[in-house]
Amino acid sequence: MKQITIISGKGGTGKTTLTSAFISLAIDAVFADCDVDAPDLHIILQPEIKETHDFYGLELASLDKEKCIECGECVANCRFNAIADEGGMEIIESACEGCGVCEYVCPVDAITMKEHKAGKAYISNTRFGMLSHAHLNIAEESSGKLVSVVRNNARLLAEKYGKDLVIIDGPPGIGCPVTSSITGVDLVLIVTEPTMSSIHDLKEYWEL
Repeated sequence: MKQITIISGKGGTGKTTLTSAFISLAIDAVFADCDVDAPDLHIILQPEIKETHDFYGLELASLDKEKCIECGECVANCRFNAIADEGGMEIIESACEGCGVCEYVCPVDAITMKEHKAGKAYISNTRFGMLSHAHLNIAEESSGKLVSVVRNNARLLAEKYGKDLVIIDGPPGIGCPVTSSITGVDLVLIVTEPTMSSIHDLKEYWEL
């Protein structure tokens, strides 16, 4: 089984358009949309969702207010300012990075790390074949982890249905989601455009 990922240093270069063109020409292939932060391959392919799975990303801190003695140790040790102490202690979920320091320093075990649903992964059917895709909730982290889920689902589909090619629509940028979308593939195709910003990103991609 071969895997190809189409990527671009910046958004708007036509990466998904080119990917969909390859998909329409492919024979015996499975497809994956690894742009989980802003997926748009489904707009072209119009998939029929067959399976939906919850995705759990980083664990987040949870405060038991009945146990809390408001000693302030968690506030003093949280480098992300994810705990408010005005009018009572509160966890600010959108700022929590799931590091677990607050749980470690709490003297009364009032804070625990709990699983947090961060998005959904889908298995769908399209007019060209099976599609693995996902969507990360707004302001969530762990997009690289969700990309790995999408790729693994695509691989399992290819194995199940005897397909010999996986075509992957990668995310823009050069961060963790991109690394997860290109690691271990057989070929990476970089789509760029004749602008200063795009050429700059192309060079960074080449180094990556």
